[in-house]
Amino acid sequence: MTRTAADLRVGQRARVESVAGVDELSTRLLEMGLTPGVEIELLGTAPLGDPLEFELRGYRLSVRISEARRVSISVLGGGGKE
Repeated sequence: MTRTAADLRVGQRARVESVAGVDELSTRLLEMGLTPGVEIELLGTAPLGDPLEFELRGYRLSVRISEARRVSISVLGGGGKE
């Protein structure tokens, strides 16, 4: 099963493997820095769970869950707040 950025728990870090799709949204995600090899950390979620806030490349990025599901990841070491 492929894990996506939407599967991360708060505090978990991951490495981006790929961004699915060949459309405007996938291009926009890549332009915002979600490129293969970059490390991301889930900082938090909005009160109702959407959007998600990530830290990457020294800045914070908020994306909707549907957008985060396009970003395939590999989880890095422990982390995560229970």
